[in-house]
Amino acid sequence: MLLCKSFARHAMSPRSRRLLLISATVVVTLAIAVPVGLSFATRILKAQVEAALGPEAQIGRIEVGLSAIEVTGLRIKAPAGWPAEDALRAEKIRIAPELRALLTGSVRIRSIEAENAYLSILRTPEGKVRLLPSLLEKPAKPDAPEQSGTATSATKVLIAGVKLSGGTLDFFDASLRRGPPHRLELTDVKAEVGEIALPALDSRTDLDVDATVKGPHRDGKLAIDGWLQISNMDSELKASLHGVDVVAFEPYLIKAAETGVRRGTLDLDIRSQVSERRLKAPGTLTLTGLELSGSSFMGVPRQIVVAAMKSGNDRISMRFVLEGKLDDPKFSLNENLATRMTAGLAESLGVSVEGLARGLGSSAKGLGEAFGKLLGR
Repeated sequence: MLLCKSFARHAMSPRSRRLLLISATVVVTLAIAVPVGLSFATRILKAQVEAALGPEAQIGRIEVGLSAIEVTGLRIKAPAGWPAEDALRAEKIRIAPELRALLTGSVRIRSIEAENAYLSILRTPEGKVRLLPSLLEKPAKPDAPEQSGTATSATKVLIAGVKLSGGTLDFFDASLRRGPPHRLELTDVKAEVGEIALPALDSRTDLDVDATVKGPHRDGKLAIDGWLQISNMDSELKASLHGVDVVAFEPYLIKAAETGVRRGTLDLDIRSQVSERRLKAPGTLTLTGLELSGSSFMGVPRQIVVAAMKSGNDRISMRFVLEGKLDDPKFSLNENLATRMTAGLAESLGVSVEGLARGLGSSAKGLGEAFGKLLGR
């Protein structure tokens, strides 16, 4: 009892009461100031992010935590003439920065994770690939004086990794033919992207992508694995398509003068390498269960393709190699692909390219020779 009374007298001494009052005041002040400060900082951050993303960007909410920044309801509207309504949208993006790096004047981000994101990409009639034009295609100001070292004076941002889950990607290709761009739709996109250095884009970036390729009759699978360096386009990539609806890739397989494909599946395995702007990409294409509606397919008479399907357990496989200098104005990836695949198909059928050309003409003799080679007569 005496000890309790003594402790109470010391605990309630004037000095103790002052310390207790000061501590309580600090706690209450922090309890009020921290939320107010975070709210104020969040509003400033949201305004800065929207300004950085451009006038087409909209952000629902930004939440600043102790270790990460969470952005919800992000949308970047597509410009006029774009084949989709949005260039980018995402339900949630989580950004985890390294705060200590800010003391060095650089920005380092440990990870960026996006959930249920949508991205649209356009390939122009000239073959140029465009994405996020309002963000990545900001025109230079004509009155701005040129300054040496401008690229190096920009704030350097190093992103250690980007992860995407549950995404959707629309690839619109206007380089194939006149009219509306051909659309390839990828869903259930899961992607892991390695180190990205901005603005130089000179780091070696690892890439691992899995997705579902939508088709009118069935869905297939896409897988991409390898690395690329965006600044000089050097890359080593392995890509595969399995069980894909051939109708979805019809414009890449048939010529403009040919009619379509009713049904079939496509398997493709290709290994591409780009070094010093030169492409070399050997690959294998397998077509299964083809049902054709025209008189020819990939430049080969329909009768030859049908006969080959029957003698090959309802499938045809062909090998090809894409190669060329990317800076060569005469190099066209579409034309190179069509030419190489036609040659690969002719070779797999045992028909020479010269004999194939004769078979495609009006000469019945040439077509008969092609059939003879195919059937072993």
